[in-house]
Amino acid sequence: MPLSLEERQKFLAEPRIAALSVSAGPDRGPLTVPMWYQYAPGGEVWVLTSVASVKAELIRAAGRFTLMVDRVEPTIRYVSVEGPVSRTVPGTDEHLWEISRRYLPPGEVAAYVEFAKADHGEQICIFLRPERWHSADLGGSS
Repeated sequence: MPLSLEERQKFLAEPRIAALSVSAGPDRGPLTVPMWYQYAPGGEVWVLTSVASVKAELIRAAGRFTLMVDRVEPTIRYVSVEGPVSRTVPGTDEHLWEISRRYLPPGEVAAYVEFAKADHGEQICIFLRPERWHSADLGGSS
């Protein structure tokens, strides 16, 4: 059964690992990679990645991408959101801290931020404006 807009937004706002997909061009399937993301209901989705990453290059070329998140318990549920890139901004320490706090236990955030700053190079924050949603809960309400 499809989820309501409120249910989709609430589910997407939970800290889940997304599958990010973006067109890899003619005669190729899409690039699909696991991705941390940030979202608040009613807003834009954003991801933080290396400026020089393959996914950043493909997103620049395609101008859009898709994120899909799912769970298997207590019921099988998924939400997929696709849309155009609404803006890109240079990644900042604030972006890195925010997304790290979303996914990591508090005691691990500072060490990860230092690692990421040293290892990942220049970052870019890419914003997606949700345009198309797909969703289902295969087990009823939960």
